[in-house]
Amino acid sequence: MQNALPHELARPLPRARNALFAALLGAGLLGSATVWADTIRIGYISPLTGSHAEFSQTDPFVLKRMEQLLKSGLTVGGKKYDVKIIQKDSQSNTDRASNLAAQLITKDKVDILLIQDSLSSITAADQAELNGVPAISTMMPWQAWMFPRKGDPKVGFEWSYHFFWGLEDVIGAYKAIWTSASTNKVVGGMYSADPGGEAFGSEEFGVPAALKQIGFTNVSTGKFQEGTADFSQQITRFKTDKVDIITGHAHVPDFTTFWSQASQQKLKPKVVTVAAALLFPSGLEAQGDRGDGLTTEVWWSPVYPYKSSLTGQSAKDLAAQYEKDTGRQWTQPLGYAHAIWEIGLEALKRSGNPHDKAAVRNVLKTMKMDTIVGPINWADTPIKNVAKTTVVGGQWRLGSKIGAKHKHKYELLVTTNNTAPHIPVQAPVKLLTDL
Repeated sequence: MQNALPHELARPLPRARNALFAALLGAGLLGSATVWADTIRIGYISPLTGSHAEFSQTDPFVLKRMEQLLKSGLTVGGKKYDVKIIQKDSQSNTDRASNLAAQLITKDKVDILLIQDSLSSITAADQAELNGVPAISTMMPWQAWMFPRKGDPKVGFEWSYHFFWGLEDVIGAYKAIWTSASTNKVVGGMYSADPGGEAFGSEEFGVPAALKQIGFTNVSTGKFQEGTADFSQQITRFKTDKVDIITGHAHVPDFTTFWSQASQQKLKPKVVTVAAALLFPSGLEAQGDRGDGLTTEVWWSPVYPYKSSLTGQSAKDLAAQYEKDTGRQWTQPLGYAHAIWEIGLEALKRSGNPHDKAAVRNVLKTMKMDTIVGPINWADTPIKNVAKTTVVGGQWRLGSKIGAKHKHKYELLVTTNNTAPHIPVQAPVKLLTDL
């Protein structure tokens, strides 16, 4: 088991070294040697524990690499700064995330806030706005990040910047999965009562709204609470309305309960496409062999044709190194957990002064760069403060059924790329009833 990182990863420049450098510089003994300035402080919030902990499984690996990359400091405006990373665990709690962000800003005096957490992306970003600190967030569809904060896509925000896809993109990926297979076009929805579920299940801009536009029938079962022990109501409704496709938003424990009960009650859909729960290998392994053929969105994969601006590694190389170093299977958040550092460090470097928060903010406002998750563009986006990224359709298959070259119990294969033709398709969609 991988050792957990401490909550603070720091290389503070010792005062003695500051004093020594100052004395040597004053005496003219260092010539053109690098001038060390003071310390850049970066606040990092992610859900190391709690219901969203899967989204931070790759954090220890990524943060260890960032510490290695920054051990010699970061040069900004001709000056070299030590870098102190202050990591906080949101515990998958929005109120805690807000308090942590306030603490990082007012007590720790961070120069920039990085938020690698869907739930924290809302409340922590609000703290950044309140206190005038640049913040970068990800892991949440942009609608779920903007609208609960009373944001206007035409106006945006002053200090908080977000990169991820939108519901229109993931719905496009879902549509490609569903239309590639023969079904009766009747879709049953089950959505968690949290920001992600509220967004995906929105009658205004979520999946139900899109189903009407593409001629599919929507069977709604309302929202369910986290920890629901009995999904009989949803299952009975799906059976009564002859649902061929099941979709929604759920986390692993809840989906596992639902899928087990669905099997017991002889519910046999042709396609199941659920956000959140089916993103991770562990979510599939929790289903035993009944995870074979479940489908989901794919927003990062080793087959993505992008590379890191920090290390030059391809997506394939980064995933391979993660598996080698940790002994774990790659997961989609790996790309975004890496990319948020690409963007944050680049913003600091371009600012000219990492302590000038307005300068860092202004860099983000006009940011264009390539990352391991693809192009990031806040300069020309029609959705203010949002840089949209790529999402395609995928299906989980038992490795034992798709060839000996697959070393994991489950492999996530890209099956449709209508939303991003430059992402290679690895296999066609298979109906659950055909497996």
